[in-house]
Amino acid sequence: MKSHYFSQHAVALRAELGEAISRDQMREFHRKSALRHMAVAARQFAILALATWGLIHFENPLIWVPLAFVQGLTVFNFTILLHEVVHHTVFERRRPVAERILGLLYAIPSGISASQFTRWHLDHHAELGSDEDDPKRHHLSPKVNKRWYKLLYCTPALFPIYFRAARRESVTYPADLQQTIGWERKVSIAAHLTAIGVLWYVFGFYAALRTSIIPVFFIFPMAFTLNRLGQHYDIDPDDPAKWGTLMKGHWFWDFAFLNSNYHLEHHYFPGVPFYRLPALQRALIPFYERKHMRWQSYGRLVYGWLVENHAPHTDWSRADAAKPPRESLIHNP
Repeated sequence: MKSHYFSQHAVALRAELGEAISRDQMREFHRKSALRHMAVAARQFAILALATWGLIHFENPLIWVPLAFVQGLTVFNFTILLHEVVHHTVFERRRPVAERILGLLYAIPSGISASQFTRWHLDHHAELGSDEDDPKRHHLSPKVNKRWYKLLYCTPALFPIYFRAARRESVTYPADLQQTIGWERKVSIAAHLTAIGVLWYVFGFYAALRTSIIPVFFIFPMAFTLNRLGQHYDIDPDDPAKWGTLMKGHWFWDFAFLNSNYHLEHHYFPGVPFYRLPALQRALIPFYERKHMRWQSYGRLVYGWLVENHAPHTDWSRADAAKPPRESLIHNP
């Protein structure tokens, strides 16, 4: 049994957010447009198709390497579209059958189970802040604060790391849900293996390498890891308002990550569709200023994660402040 850790600790935060956002603003931010969602989804499928065509036909690395990055990032972004289904932000009213179909459709490109992702992610929201009950924090965050181990998450090693984490959490689920997860995972993996096999047979090994193997097994892990750095790694454990990392909006990352870089805002208001998160962040700026919250960027996060070697789910500013001045290091070796 989970403890609903976040709800227990966020009572005061809910009241503050209620004062920061008016009811009219709240209604507008929660307004959903299935047409807008479908337009973004169609764009992502179009990018996937065009990148696949380019990766098949172009052997020049100056062309196919950038396309492989586009392909891998697009595959990752289907998890963002699945995330929208999980929070019922696609349709104005819930449509279980349509949401189920979309969930399966979005899960297959990234090779995951829609049902497992749903349960895992909703538990993550409910148990945010808990070392034990938040499955992402408990099972997936690096327990070894070593640079070499962190870099494994940017390689194909991410897949056994992720599936081991998912397996450890899913054994606590009801038997029928475990069976559904197993079936969905097999379908997703079979779809990927079939795609690789067809590409290999029709266009040759190197075409399959460019279009599927490299984007999925090498680019996807980098996109996953970078996106996750902007979620809950640099936080203030003592303040529930700062249990997510405040990321400064930027047009490139907004497009590249389908606004999933606004992860803190999403945890404040999970029912807000992804295309309204930038406006929500702008409305919350006075709240952030009152709370003296720090803005982060992906560049600074990568530096703090790999160069300064900060631990996940800690306040990186405190770690920096605790370091002795450079002068004292020089004069007191």
